[in-house]
Amino acid sequence: MTSASEAGRTGNGGTAVVSALAAEGVEVVFGIPGTHNLELYRALADTSIRHVTTRHEQGAGYAADGYARATGRPGVCFVTSGPAVNNVASAVGTAHADSIPLLVVAPGPPRGLDGADIGSLHEMRDQRGHMAGVAERSVRVDSAAQAATVIHETFARWRTARRRPVFLEVPLDVLDAAWDGRHLPQPSPPPMPAVSSDELARATELLTSAGQPALLVGRGAVGAAREVRRLAELLAAPVVTTVTGKGVLDETHPLSVGASVRLGPAQELLTAADTVLVVGSGLSDAELWGWRPELPGTVIRIDVDAGSLTRNLVPALALHADAREALHALAERIETERPGAVSAAARLAASERAGQARAASAAAAGRDAGPWAHLNRTLSAALPATTIVAGDSSQVTYYGTAHHWTAQAPMRLLYPTIYATLGYGLPAGIGAKLGRPSVPVVVLVGDGAFMFSVAELATAVEQGIALPVIVVNNHGFAEIRDGMVAAGIAPVGVDLVTPDFVLLGRAFGTHGVRVTGIDELVDATRHALGADRPTVIEVDADTVGWQ
Repeated sequence: MTSASEAGRTGNGGTAVVSALAAEGVEVVFGIPGTHNLELYRALADTSIRHVTTRHEQGAGYAADGYARATGRPGVCFVTSGPAVNNVASAVGTAHADSIPLLVVAPGPPRGLDGADIGSLHEMRDQRGHMAGVAERSVRVDSAAQAATVIHETFARWRTARRRPVFLEVPLDVLDAAWDGRHLPQPSPPPMPAVSSDELARATELLTSAGQPALLVGRGAVGAAREVRRLAELLAAPVVTTVTGKGVLDETHPLSVGASVRLGPAQELLTAADTVLVVGSGLSDAELWGWRPELPGTVIRIDVDAGSLTRNLVPALALHADAREALHALAERIETERPGAVSAAARLAASERAGQARAASAAAAGRDAGPWAHLNRTLSAALPATTIVAGDSSQVTYYGTAHHWTAQAPMRLLYPTIYATLGYGLPAGIGAKLGRPSVPVVVLVGDGAFMFSVAELATAVEQGIALPVIVVNNHGFAEIRDGMVAAGIAPVGVDLVTPDFVLLGRAFGTHGVRVTGIDELVDATRHALGADRPTVIEVDADTVGWQ
């Protein structure tokens, strides 16, 4: 193997990986150094890439995910082999479910020893195969040149195709072996899919001839907010979004129905529409909450992922294309060929339909949300409109923030919608704040979720970020408790002892405050946004008067 002095002169596999990342514009890597990935860190020290050490590999993955959602740029993690790879797997699964560009780089057994089962340190039976179950691609390379090539290929694919996580395993001997700076020939990335002229003409005809069109918009449209608004206004079409598409149309816009696709009033609006354009959504059960959208009207779907075009609902017209490009082309054609096609009366009627559905959806969501509606509405009104909220699989998020925090742009709510992990919110908030330091970021989670990743308070303190961490403490897993009671099961394992979160935060080095009312919560959160470090704000759900 190459010695440390040779590696310093010629570069090695670690240099190949880090050089490729730097060439792709990576600015931040989240991870934890370990015995087997030291050569990555040797190379990292010679670049301007910032390394953020989390306290658990799952936290590294969620922080990189939050960074990616908040910035639109890929998130990157370095972890060591074996247990560290297992630890980051849940974050990779989360990124896969919600289509987040996440690259995880880890060492693996030396070439020739993969699957040898000889009891070497951190050995797994099949590390690459294990990650193939949660990542879009799981690649084990044979050379430093191939490692660099896979990284460039991954970033190139993310520019033209669905953005999902990739796991890169670099054998220990490859990390340490000399690298001469060369790459292998890079396969051409898949071309950006585009709408044909005939498809564009058909879609234009279907949309402009509709009496009551509507749009259903998901995560795949977050880069097309301007185009969604333009087309919705041209067609006078109300817009319903999924939670991952929340804010693609400004939720204060008169045509916005909000992130309410799981709610009856929004579903009724879509069912009543004679043409529904679905953009960038797989219509997953986790987002629809059991609703099966058997829409009687004409359905058109746009998606960059061909496999999603018929998933859960077969359309009359499927457009395999990037959302931004397809919506722009549609709007241009409609403006050129059908100017003034929608009357003033039709525009007024569309705004009224959207307003009625929006109000009815808010009322329906309020019945689920209980106190979380008032909490979220109040904070949303009091904090800057640009605020990013990092939530979790907590009632305060999926009953509260998803429906009662007004988002005026996409990716203002970071939430693991489909994989529905616990422990996401705090590390995701850290990643978002590091990626967008000038934007207010708030973590708003339940106590159960917070305890899964509480150690990342140390990461937040170490990074010196102003981060309000609001912990709504209902002393256990309330959603699961409710489910047990509804199923006639005596609650078991859901009523938990919780620590004093204020003192716990202070022990980590944060500020800490306990609030007893909504006005105190607003004041504490505003103060925390300007503080010199993170602030843990504990809210006792059993004692605070919310209404």
